[in-house]
Amino acid sequence: MDLESVLEEIGEFGKYQQIKYYLLCIPVFFGAANSLSYVFTAGHQHYRCLIPECESTETAVFNAKWITHAIPGEIQLDGFFKIDHCNRYRYNDNASQMQSNKYGEICSIQSFLNETIRCDEFVFDHSGSFTILEEFKITCEENEWKLAFVGTAHFLGVIVGSLWMVLGDSIGRKITLIISTFFMSITGIIQALSTSYEMFVVSAFLNAIGISGIFPLAFVLGLEIVGKNKRGVAGIVCNYFYAIGVAVLGVIAWFYDHWVMLQLLISIPPMILFIYIWIVPESVRWLLSKKRNSEALHIIRKAAKCNGVELSDASVKMFIDQDACQFNSERNQRKEIFEALIKMITSKTMLIRIIILLYNFAINALVYFGLSLNSVTLSGNKYFNFILVSIVEIPGYYFGYIIIEKFGRVAGFTISMILCGITCILCGYADVVWIQIALFLIGKLGITCSFSIIYVHATEMMPTIIRSSCIGFFATMSRIGALFSPFAIFVEKYYKPLPYIIFGVLAIFGGIIYVYLPETLNRKLPNIVEESIALGSKTDEDECEVPLNHNRVENKNLNIRKSSVNETVIR
Repeated sequence: MDLESVLEEIGEFGKYQQIKYYLLCIPVFFGAANSLSYVFTAGHQHYRCLIPECESTETAVFNAKWITHAIPGEIQLDGFFKIDHCNRYRYNDNASQMQSNKYGEICSIQSFLNETIRCDEFVFDHSGSFTILEEFKITCEENEWKLAFVGTAHFLGVIVGSLWMVLGDSIGRKITLIISTFFMSITGIIQALSTSYEMFVVSAFLNAIGISGIFPLAFVLGLEIVGKNKRGVAGIVCNYFYAIGVAVLGVIAWFYDHWVMLQLLISIPPMILFIYIWIVPESVRWLLSKKRNSEALHIIRKAAKCNGVELSDASVKMFIDQDACQFNSERNQRKEIFEALIKMITSKTMLIRIIILLYNFAINALVYFGLSLNSVTLSGNKYFNFILVSIVEIPGYYFGYIIIEKFGRVAGFTISMILCGITCILCGYADVVWIQIALFLIGKLGITCSFSIIYVHATEMMPTIIRSSCIGFFATMSRIGALFSPFAIFVEKYYKPLPYIIFGVLAIFGGIIYVYLPETLNRKLPNIVEESIALGSKTDEDECEVPLNHNRVENKNLNIRKSSVNETVIR
């Protein structure tokens, strides 16, 4: 079935495809908002020790004027006094009595000794966000891991959620997308109604399972009805919706600072997307693969009518008359895949390339999500910083697309990673707020560019017969890297710039070793392992003939080369 010629006939990205494609971007928008909601629902909240000698639980005010006398702390870059959350100065009863008689005050600087003690009662700051930290009393250093573990539970759920793609291949892209979206919505509501920390973590894990299926399923479903020359643009638009969804999350959190309200606002609306059962079509390619040609033809006819095109008799005939091509038996296909895997892992060249790719997939995810999570710890307004860091992804995706077409995959990735690494290190030592934020944004732009490049490049280096398996393996490694991103902030207690130094050094090293990989710009996609090995060597003949039995697969995959497949799997 030459579906590409049919799409060219009805319009590669006509009115019909545009309407359906933008509808598919809506669940991506909500999935993006849910994917990082824990940054605010399980985020840090300011609190301090209750000073019973100076206040009561009922009358306590977080920013009392005598705080600097009673609680140790330090002045931050933005001029705010950062207090110690769980320690206070010991109260001096004798000095207090003398001070009270002389000045009528009992909480002046003379009322406290230069000796710290632990406290077990707290006053929370209600001028900012209300998070699960206060809800479930997750206070002090010994409990900080609980907040970070929410992020880890999320990424564990994302790993488990990889099974959505298997289900999508079995029962269809559309129904699987609807199920995963509904599952995300229900578990998000349960998360908002949690009555304990344990319930919140379990629901966050389940919520991530639903989220992880939305982006790849919507991405694939949208691109499979778009013509080959429009897939690059379509892919970028899908990523734009993801970035905008994350940015809107920051806006909502800014205005609705209670974690329950925030979670409900991003979880309830997606429930209405069940109407996609009637308004979004199934993937034509999937229907054809399941030999449901009459259904596929019905969708193509609707698309042609909407686009103002009359479908030719020749195209209709293609759907009705199955061509008589012979395909390998399932047993032979499994044998070929197994043999290809053996050749891959026994080739020194391919093994080194795979190791370099695995490292960079893991580091990309670690730095990407590490910077997203750390954005709320920067000096200044945490909501504004989070929104900026999210919006900067939009030019990041665009620059990534331009760079790989102009300078190539290897140079583009290396430049992006080194740029990210240098700015991360400088950000750790910046002592001016606006300079720190500017460096942070440049670093996020760099890692977004590299993320958009590595999926394309890895796809072009792997042989057709095991390409999907290889990309799935690399994506799993990226999720493992993302698992550690919530804990990166803990190293700050040992040395404040250390998280940024770690991000920077790992990124620079990844960019340097990436130059070992072959350039694939304007190269034909390798069909077999030997062609993958030959990439970048003297025997790499770009104009070589493609084996006849691979023509169908080659033609299909050449169309995917420029599509923005970044984060199709990680999200």
